[in-house]
Amino acid sequence: MTKTLVKAQFKADHVGSFLRTEPIKKARKAFANGEIDRATLKNVEDKEIEKLVQKQIDAGLKSITDGEFRRSWWHLDFLAGLEGVEFFESQYVSAFKGAKTRNNAIKVVGKIDFDHHYMIEHYQFLKEAVEKYGDGSQVAKFSIPSPNMLFTRIQGDEYYKSNKEQFYQDTVSAYRKAIQAFYDAGCRYLQLDDTSWIDFVSEERITAVVEKEGMDIQSIIETRVACINDVIADKPDDLVITMHICRGNFKSTYITSGGYDHISDAIFAELHVDGLFLEYDDQRSGDFEPLKSFKRPNLTVVLGLFTSKFPELENPDSIKARINEASKFIPLENLALSPQCGFASTEEGNLLTEDDQWNKIKHVVNIAKSVWGSI
Repeated sequence: MTKTLVKAQFKADHVGSFLRTEPIKKARKAFANGEIDRATLKNVEDKEIEKLVQKQIDAGLKSITDGEFRRSWWHLDFLAGLEGVEFFESQYVSAFKGAKTRNNAIKVVGKIDFDHHYMIEHYQFLKEAVEKYGDGSQVAKFSIPSPNMLFTRIQGDEYYKSNKEQFYQDTVSAYRKAIQAFYDAGCRYLQLDDTSWIDFVSEERITAVVEKEGMDIQSIIETRVACINDVIADKPDDLVITMHICRGNFKSTYITSGGYDHISDAIFAELHVDGLFLEYDDQRSGDFEPLKSFKRPNLTVVLGLFTSKFPELENPDSIKARINEASKFIPLENLALSPQCGFASTEEGNLLTEDDQWNKIKHVVNIAKSVWGSI
C-alpha cells in the first residue's frame, strides 16, 4: 500500500530566482551589443550558476535552482520556446505600481506544441552542478510558468482566435510533453509559477476578467483549476509539482492587493499539486482565514512570510507567531517557509543587494530549523 506523505518536504524553500551577478549582467549586455558570441555568454552563465549552486548549499537550502540566470523574464522565455509562440515588441503598458517593465510580449502564431525545449538543457546543467557540489541531500528544482500564463498573458493570437477549446487542448498536450521531458531529463521537483490567480483577489480585477472572458467568475476559476489538473494528471508519482502564486514582483513593486478568499476552495481543495507557495509577506495578501479550506493531508503550504522586495530581516518572534496562527487551520507538518517570491523575477531584479538576498535566505533557513528542527 502506498503511504500518504507530504511530498514537498522542505521546510525552508524559495521560489527560485536570484539577483543576477555582475558577470552575468556584463556578459548579457556584451552579447546584446554583439561583442561576444552565444558560446561565450553560456560559458559565463555556466560558471555563475555553479557558484550560485554552491552558495545555496552553503546557505543550508535543500532545493537548489539555477536562479533563472539564463532568463530575461520568469515566464516569457519559456513560453516563447514553445512551438507556435513568438516574442514581439508590444504597446503593453506596465501594470506595476510605480515601475515600468520592458514592452516584450508573446503572441500565438501557430499550433501550440512542445518539441525539445532549450530549457531541458538548462535543467540538465543544473542537475549536474547539484550532483557535483551537493552531498546527495539536495534536489535540483526547476520552475516554469503555468499553462494558465499562456492563456492570460498573450498579447495576440493569430492562429486559434475564437477557438478557445482547441487552444486549451493543444496547450495541455504541450505541457504534458514538457513535464515528461523534464522528468526524463532527471527532474523530480518542478514548480509552476502562476500569477493568473491575481485576477480573483480584488473586486477590480474580478470585474475586469469577467468582462474579458465573458464568463462568470466561478467558471473562470474552474477552467484554470482544470487546466493545471489536466496537465499534471499523468505525472509520475515520484515527481513533485508545486505552484507559486503571487501578486507581481518587479523592481520591488507589485501589481495588486487582496486575499485568497475567492479562490481558497479552488487552490486548497481542488488543485492536485503537491505544494503551494503563497505570498503572505504583508497586509496585501490578506489574512489566514482562507486557509480553512485546506483539506488535503498530502499538500504542503509554503508560507511566503519573508519579503524578497526589501532587505530588512523579519522579526523571528513575529514569524513564529504567524506560523502558529496558520497552524490553527493547517497542521504544522504541512507548513513550510519561503520568501514570498523570487529576488529577480526579471533580470532587473529587486532593490536589494546580493548580501541582503543571502541574509534573507539564511534567515528563512534558521527560523525553519528553530520551528521544525530540520529543513
